[in-house]
Amino acid sequence: MNCKKRTIPLGSVDADDHTYRITTETGTEDIARSIRNVGLMCPPLLIGKGSGFIIVCGFRRIFACLSMGWSDIEAGILDADTQKSDCAELAVTDNVSQRPLNLIETSRAFHLLSGFSENDRELADAVSALGFSESPSVVSKIKKLCQLPESFQKGVLSNTIAMPVALELGKLGQNTGLALADMFNDLRLSLNKQREILMLLTEIARREDRSIPEMLGEDELGRILNDENTDRNRKAQQLRACLKARRFPAITRAEKIFERHTRELCLGAGLKLIPPPHFEGTVYTLHLHFQNHTELKARTTTLDRIIHHPALEKILNRTEE
Repeated sequence: MNCKKRTIPLGSVDADDHTYRITTETGTEDIARSIRNVGLMCPPLLIGKGSGFIIVCGFRRIFACLSMGWSDIEAGILDADTQKSDCAELAVTDNVSQRPLNLIETSRAFHLLSGFSENDRELADAVSALGFSESPSVVSKIKKLCQLPESFQKGVLSNTIAMPVALELGKLGQNTGLALADMFNDLRLSLNKQREILMLLTEIARREDRSIPEMLGEDELGRILNDENTDRNRKAQQLRACLKARRFPAITRAEKIFERHTRELCLGAGLKLIPPPHFEGTVYTLHLHFQNHTELKARTTTLDRIIHHPALEKILNRTEE
């Protein structure tokens, strides 16, 4: 693989061909400032295509020079017979050598190299040689990210959409995926909460034979999501409570009854009554905390009181009144 430095017209470079682009950065002000101060220290790497050239390494350098109105540029020109796989490796290596790649850049690198691998195990070996250390299963997931809609990718980069959730959204219809991506970008939930809400919405939509975008726009859910006077944490709490009540009405009703009767018990500090998981059993748990003999005696007095409290009988018998 040979490369010769030449000065070529910038107009001969096809800046719209992003075959080998890895970086997600679009700004060029910093590079343009550096070029104005010290010159183009590291010329971009190009390869001929048709009557012009495409970029293998140095997209931002090319765009910076275009923004400064340059007409010509010194560049490294690869031999025309350079293999595409070699160009891909050069593009990835150039980016990796400059900085740690973000998740979307890593996805672009994996996806680019996947065109020259027969399977994910072979791809994992190839990326390992370039400094990555991911298992074939993880490589398989990461390489799909750069093929998702832009809003999904932005959510992954901003940590508002977890990678596993982004991949799940990609399996849904476009309207559904985009609607959920907008919601997750706004709410900024943890991975577990994203998964919970996605599961609840999917199950409710299937049971009620409705679309998720339709559900998100209806009065109850729409009011929660569009309330400008409520912060995102409160919105998330309200949304989860609403969906759980809709998906599991019997459990939600049991929880409310339990909470009401538990308040009547006035357990106070140091005592906590825990119901059976999902109210599907009959075994309750009572946690008792104390630091000294005096506190233990006080807890014992409280315990004796609640044993004879009518609210406890209602809890155990699961009666509303």
